[in-house]
Amino acid sequence: MTIDLHCHTNVSDNSFSIEEVLHIAQRNHVDHLAITDHDTTIGLHQAMNLGKSKGLDIIPGIEISAYDFLRDRRAHILGLFVKPGHPALEKLCRPLREARQAASREMVEKLIQAGYEIEWEEVSKLAEAGTGVYKQHIMHALIKKGYTSSVYGNLYKKLFSRGESKGVAFVPIRYLEATDAIQAIREAGGVPVLAHPGQFDNFSAVADWVRAGLEGIEVHHPLNNEQAEQKARDLADKYHLIQTGGSDFHGFYTDTDSVPGSRSTEPAWFEALKIRRDLVRATE
Repeated sequence: MTIDLHCHTNVSDNSFSIEEVLHIAQRNHVDHLAITDHDTTIGLHQAMNLGKSKGLDIIPGIEISAYDFLRDRRAHILGLFVKPGHPALEKLCRPLREARQAASREMVEKLIQAGYEIEWEEVSKLAEAGTGVYKQHIMHALIKKGYTSSVYGNLYKKLFSRGESKGVAFVPIRYLEATDAIQAIREAGGVPVLAHPGQFDNFSAVADWVRAGLEGIEVHHPLNNEQAEQKARDLADKYHLIQTGGSDFHGFYTDTDSVPGSRSTEPAWFEALKIRRDLVRATE
């Protein structure tokens, strides 16, 4: 049994549509697939209905773009088994989606001022099926113009670097407080899971976030190396967290070789997740 609990569609920052993602997952013999688009549950009903017609179980999810303000680093919080369209999620995430869209437009304006031949209309067309423009869409437009051959690489760093030497098109976005993301997911009947803790080094925050209602941690992920996996397992054991795994598939915008099913959740973990879901719903 293959269980992939982290996957995106073009509702956020995957180049493939819901139907295309499900087709790839089915081709890869995935049995259970969580659709976890960034900061939205739009498209989940469509995915669930389409999955049912294909014999593919779709778990409704979300990945909230959060921030650990205490430790000054980003954090992504997965919500698994959320109720699509729940007001708690929409109230929290809508302002962030609007801020991201405004920031993306400003990024394109900065690129135009820097001499890049690019237009907002061509960038937004690449994102027309989703909730807004991401940096990946901007890079895709630049690839089409011949400025680079890859989404991630030297040009991406030059344009969007967050370091001391900011990229020429860098525009800051204020992400959501991680504990607010955890609470909103719980209110929506979902199980909050810390995504790819190795990517942003979120391990030191786990104790605080468990007290805030965190219920799981992503162990199997393309960006978790062996050391990060072991740290995640140890924290799961220490704090009785559910362990999960997923491909974090983004299609053409994927910065790894991951495809649906390439990282998965063990069946015993999945059963434990469903039990935890029922406990969360009984207490909220």
